[in-house]
Amino acid sequence: MKSDNLTAQGRETLERFKMEAANEVGVNLKNGYNGDITAREAGSVGGMMVKKMIDSYKQGLKG
Repeated sequence: MKSDNLTAQGRETLERFKMEAANEVGVNLKNGYNGDITAREAGSVGGMMVKKMIDSYKQGLKG
């Protein structure tokens, strides 16, 4: 998915989701450029995002 296909609201929602996941794994992200974090930290954030998406999907199947 190209970023220009996202609405402003969609980008904002994804950004909040990313920040929430980063906070849960103890990675200090800031708004804007985060190229100074390690690959391990970036992977932790992405992994938590995927975990939360899978959990949400499973909850949807139960409901």
